[in-house]
Amino acid sequence: MKIANTPKPPYYAVIFTSITAEALEGYAETADRMVELAQQQEGFLGFESARDGIGITVSYWKDLESIKHWKNNLEHSIARKKGNEQWYSAFKTRIALVERDYGKI
Repeated sequence: MKIANTPKPPYYAVIFTSITAEALEGYAETADRMVELAQQQEGFLGFESARDGIGITVSYWKDLESIKHWKNNLEHSIARKKGNEQWYSAFKTRIALVERDYGKI
């Protein structure tokens, strides 16, 4: 895993925080597929993900329209439904405008 090399702001971050349930059959494969699929989407800039009890995945997007297209992707919609019904005991999605970033990568 590495830190996403995002462009100069502004851009958007979709922050997905989750706690997994007990039944995780197919979860890892679907998570891998969602990364693969997101990377093919227009406006996708990168992502970072960590899990240690609570999972946090941040994906970066060029604009709100790109996020909307990702949300409406059929395969992503099916995965979200399964996550809601089976894989997550709790989750929250937040969308934020990134106005500044700095650091060393």
